[in-house]
Amino acid sequence: MGLAAGEAKSHRLAAGEAEAHRRDEADPGHRHLFHVPPADGGDHPESAYLAGNSLGLQPRATRDELLADLDAWGRLGVEGHLEAERPWLPYHELLTGPAARLVGARPAEAVVMNSLTVNLHLLMVSFYRPEGARTRIVIEDAAFPSDSYAVRSQARFHGLDPDDTVVRLRPRAGEDALRTEDVTDYLAAEGDRVALLLLGGVNYLTGELLDIPAITAAGRAAGAVVGWDLAHAVGNVPLALHDWDVDFAAWCSYKYLNSGPGALAGVFVHERHLGDENLPRFEGWWSTTAATRFEMTPVSRPPATVEAWQISNPPIFAMGPVRTSLELFDAVGMTALRARSQRLTGWLESLLDEVTVGRPLRVVTPRDPARRGCQLSVRIGAGSANELTKRLRYEHGVIADAREPDVVRFAPVPLYSTYLDCWRAAAALAATVGATL
Repeated sequence: MGLAAGEAKSHRLAAGEAEAHRRDEADPGHRHLFHVPPADGGDHPESAYLAGNSLGLQPRATRDELLADLDAWGRLGVEGHLEAERPWLPYHELLTGPAARLVGARPAEAVVMNSLTVNLHLLMVSFYRPEGARTRIVIEDAAFPSDSYAVRSQARFHGLDPDDTVVRLRPRAGEDALRTEDVTDYLAAEGDRVALLLLGGVNYLTGELLDIPAITAAGRAAGAVVGWDLAHAVGNVPLALHDWDVDFAAWCSYKYLNSGPGALAGVFVHERHLGDENLPRFEGWWSTTAATRFEMTPVSRPPATVEAWQISNPPIFAMGPVRTSLELFDAVGMTALRARSQRLTGWLESLLDEVTVGRPLRVVTPRDPARRGCQLSVRIGAGSANELTKRLRYEHGVIADAREPDVVRFAPVPLYSTYLDCWRAAAALAATVGATL
């Protein structure tokens, strides 16, 4: 009986691999545009790379385009500010249009600068203004730790106790994801005490996509400022920040935007706030109007755009990879990527449904495709998530992401992941985690 069961399992896995190849032929994606790491284990030359929610793969165009910017420095020295093929002085403007289109903003509302948490702090200087009883900052309990540290430090900066000021919304008992109504119900009951609502558009741990427009509307109706951390949403799900009336947002570029480790981040500020002289804001060299920057006057004259939140001149060699990646998104389009994402993620989910039966594994990401991006998080019932991902990598060539103590995250990124990657991940998980029945 054991041999027969083993043969049946082998036949099922073989059929799954053949089906994966058929799906990849019909729905190929854009893997050829990226460098895929070689496999450290298993029977395939390339890794099944499902960790783009942690660090995206390198586009093949990045190296040549970055070297071209370096060559301009070598050939021109300081004159490259105006004479390079992509002049450095206005270089950041090359990123503005694609970034704005990606997040559903108007060009005056989006800029690429700094890193994510630095940008959140700069934005909270302007938009977290506690007054009277309205002092609370609302985040999700499963917020990325950096966001938690940032809002707690902002509370302390204003002389408030972070334990009293920061409200952490938790899912209902027995549930893994925060429902939209959990947020809106809290705002209906306590909104007059909320100064700032700052949530993750897609939760880093569970992969849940929150209803950004509904929550934004509820927050603004309650009189709160509404900001979003879009680190796991940008390049993953379609966004319409201007139309959704979001006050501000920030995102990083090294996950789904494939711009390299520690890549420059992005900022959105709704146009109703642009040019508002009553908003406090930190300023620097790049905060003043470009046309008068070299008049070298002591008083800044900020433009009525989000560029008023810039401080320093942009690092050109860090901007290049972001520009290269944004041009890819412009060419492919989020509508097509979202459709392929739902096909890929749905198929991985169906495979995981088979693998989790009889094993100490549970998918904690919402099953509704409208409530998630391209990430499926699996909670393991025993052992270490880190140890499991090591085995997946070194025994099977599958690269996934661990969040200790017990969550393994699989992200089939629609730009470069394949159905074969999904099958390999599910098959590796089945081979690595023993059945309990």
